[in-house]
Amino acid sequence: MSLTINSLFSTTFLNLVGAAAEKPAANPILSFLPLILIFVAMYFLLLRPQRKRQKETANLQKSIAVDDEVVLNSGIYGFVSLIEDDFFWLEIAEKVEIRVSKGMVARKISAQQKPEQ
Repeated sequence: MSLTINSLFSTTFLNLVGAAAEKPAANPILSFLPLILIFVAMYFLLLRPQRKRQKETANLQKSIAVDDEVVLNSGIYGFVSLIEDDFFWLEIAEKVEIRVSKGMVARKISAQQKPEQ
């Protein structure tokens, strides 16, 4: 009886190993392809635009000069009266100045030409 069980087990085991060996192996690069595509999509949808905004903000902060009109993130409009290291003085009304961090500038207002009449 033990001879029959051993022969049956060895035959079944050999059949399973043979069937597994006959299947073509999957390409390991194809199994990582979805992960690679996710990282590429994250780069183009999240990281690249964020870096672009950071560069634009840095360029804006470098381009601010005295007498430029700027808008802060809080919505305050004013003219730059003095620039120091990490902040500048903003004149928001006649003889009213506030000290503002350079990082709070949302945009610079361009001087618009008045049409001649």
